[in-house]
Amino acid sequence: MGTTIGANIRRERERFGWSQARLAREVCRVAGIQGEPVGRQEISRWEIGKRTPREWLPFLAAALGVEPEALTGPQTPTEPPLPTLADYLPEGDPLAPLSAREGRRVGIGQVDDLQQRVHGLRLADDVLAGGDLIRPALRELRSAVQLYREGAHTGEVGRQLLRQIGELSQIAGWIASDAGQHAEAERIYRLGLSAATQAEDSTLAGNLAGSLAYQLSNTGRELEGVDLACAALYGAGPDAPPKARALYLDRVAWAHTRAGGTENAQHAMRALGEASEALNSDSGEFEEPAYLYWVDVRELQIMESRVYTEIRRPLRAVPLLRDVLSRYDATHTRELALYLSWLAVAYADANEPEEAAATAERVISLSVDVASERTAERVRVVLARLAEYDDVPEVRAVLNGAV
Repeated sequence: MGTTIGANIRRERERFGWSQARLAREVCRVAGIQGEPVGRQEISRWEIGKRTPREWLPFLAAALGVEPEALTGPQTPTEPPLPTLADYLPEGDPLAPLSAREGRRVGIGQVDDLQQRVHGLRLADDVLAGGDLIRPALRELRSAVQLYREGAHTGEVGRQLLRQIGELSQIAGWIASDAGQHAEAERIYRLGLSAATQAEDSTLAGNLAGSLAYQLSNTGRELEGVDLACAALYGAGPDAPPKARALYLDRVAWAHTRAGGTENAQHAMRALGEASEALNSDSGEFEEPAYLYWVDVRELQIMESRVYTEIRRPLRAVPLLRDVLSRYDATHTRELALYLSWLAVAYADANEPEEAAATAERVISLSVDVASERTAERVRVVLARLAEYDDVPEVRAVLNGAV
């Protein structure tokens, strides 16, 4: 019964476009209670069936504008609601972490300086790993938030600062995730999502949400990753710039791939096709955000090959990866190691253990001096896959050398 009530609560909440935190506040308001004895986590427990509202049911129904029976009865089949980014904002008032106070005047020149530092950090991430960049990234983020909160600025300058805080949060979150600091990365992403939402920049919000979805998909929270990747896509809407839409669809494809199963694989392939269509539709009429400079046909090919590798279709994955890697910038050591790791796995899946071993050697060699948890994890994945061929001399040599 709890599961039925939960599904009905979620359906009615999403009909209003409310977050779980907003519904919690509305329940307390209807009940005439000061404070928040019902919070977002309690709403979440009701929706997933861990708890039943019981004495809160009448207030819950009143807040949602329905009879209690509408929540306790069988769920009426409806079209699945579109996901929303609202539930991924920080706890409490999303404005609170970044509420501006009176202080020294902040002008557009300081915004431009911050923008240049953010872009410089993003370019540095192309050639350096998370462990090398985490300290300067967090230092820049703290300074940017302090500048916004303690400075006096016009509304437009404030919005521009919020955008830069959002961009900085995206790259700082990415760097923290690469350094293996996943909880810190999630906190940073959510802060950035709050900043982007306040700045009314749906494209930036989608980028932040997609980045967090990517982390969730890679750290054992695959179903959450699917929900959030879809929320990023739907939240930005069909009018998002082509490169941005291609990136959101790329994240959706990866999230479905990591979730596993035949149906998810089909969703992934469909998203990859739509990502390619979105990129091909770029006529130049849209002003693309500078942070999307790296989204191109090559990157879509890499994601396509990774998806093929994950769903065990090596005959499609190997040619794509070999083609892309033959033209890849060797100075991007971390990415080169990561993409070679998928090639090694694809070779193993294609029953080519000697090629897999040779590629694995390159992965390990490149990863030695890279302070990236992503590459370290991929080395572990490659070695585990090679272990199935430990009777092959070339493979045995790699496995012994990695001990």
